Amino acid sequence: MERLILQDLLQWKKSKHRKPLILKGVRQVGKTWVLKEFARRYYKNIAYFNFDEHEEYKQFFEKTKDVDRILQNLMMASGQTVKAEETLIVFDEIQECPNALNTLKYFCENTPEYHVTCAGSLLGIALSKPASFPVGKVDFLEIGPMTFTEFLMANGDDNLVNYMNSIDSIENIPEAFFNPLYEKLKMYFVTGGMPESVRSWTEDRDVELMQQVLSNILGAYERDFAKHPDPKDFPKISLIWKSIPSQLARENKKFIYKVVKEGARAREYEDALQWLCDANLTYKIYRSTAPGLPMSAYDDLAAFKLYLIDVGLLRRLSLLAPSAFSEGNRLFVEFKGSLSENYILQALRNQFEAIPRYWTMDNPRYEVDFLIQRENDILPIEVKSETNVESKSLKKFKEKYGDKVKLRVRFSLNNLRLDDDLLNIPLFMTDYADKLIGMALKQLEIEI
Repeated sequence: MERLILQDLLQWKKSKHRKPLILKGVRQVGKTWVLKEFARRYYKNIAYFNFDEHEEYKQFFEKTKDVDRILQNLMMASGQTVKAEETLIVFDEIQECPNALNTLKYFCENTPEYHVTCAGSLLGIALSKPASFPVGKVDFLEIGPMTFTEFLMANGDDNLVNYMNSIDSIENIPEAFFNPLYEKLKMYFVTGGMPESVRSWTEDRDVELMQQVLSNILGAYERDFAKHPDPKDFPKISLIWKSIPSQLARENKKFIYKVVKEGARAREYEDALQWLCDANLTYKIYRSTAPGLPMSAYDDLAAFKLYLIDVGLLRRLSLLAPSAFSEGNRLFVEFKGSLSENYILQALRNQFEAIPRYWTMDNPRYEVDFLIQRENDILPIEVKSETNVESKSLKKFKEKYGDKVKLRVRFSLNNLRLDDDLLNIPLFMTDYADKLIGMALKQLEIEI
């Protein structure tokens, strides 16, 4: 498999200002594989220490902050070799050893010649505690599920990826590329981007194995819920998690606590909900009252949507059978298009620094699925899962905010085109949204 984050890791390796790196990401998203592959490609050797597998390693961090002494003990205990500049040091499941997290400060300050990386499950939870690590002494990277582009590469469809990379103007995509990309996207909605699920399809073409893999991952996440520090919140986390498909299947996708449990109130469940967000298992998208900067200043904190980390996991959690793949565009329209929205959000999160928001207006009701910040522009985005793409909400948004809206964006099953200030992007090109938006804005400037 090829993961695009390897290029980010290479930039980190070459940086003059390199600090110990914390690689964040949910369980089974490929953190350990990526670090081992990175070491294989760009270092002479790897020194790998797993604190969950070898609890005895923890003792070396308890009574000293001397990096050389710690490394000497680790080498003697493991039989591994560490050489400055030549070895990639990997501390895996580092959340199991808070003292090791704290020691990263001394790697940064006293021994910058060592290349140190860390990974772990539920790191978002560990890092939400202020005492866990020294601020300013570590670099961060986040790895998510495989993108659709990475899925294509894993499936041997480099020709399709090369074609999309080569696009340098807004014009219709030929059917010779459009049709296979459309079919591959349906496949991606079934597998999702969890590496083991992708492998079970791309290497074995085994649908039952893929279903079992996704079930196992969901089961592992649900077992993690029990690691919440307050045992009484465990069932609440589980109830919220299982309610997500029904939340997204509503016409108004705003999160409703009563869908979780009859009579449920926000104050009873907000800690459980925050745990899911800190664990990076869910995306919390706030309603925005207006397209202004900073985006957070316009958040309606009482209204939000909740999405899952991965479209394939959402499909599995929703109990939608893989056979929907062969039923036209059913995968895109099922659950009020929530699979498509989840997929779009995953791709946008990889490209834009600010977390997207959404916008609504009542009486009559209009809803723009996402607002994104690109540089200093706020752009409205609508997701259409069919070829019927009348965009009343985008039109209303433009009427209301006028010149503030430089470009409106719609993702749909229609071809790539720019109609006045409305850019239509095929669903399968979401990974290229930033590039295409840049092209469209430049084209509009030329036309003016």
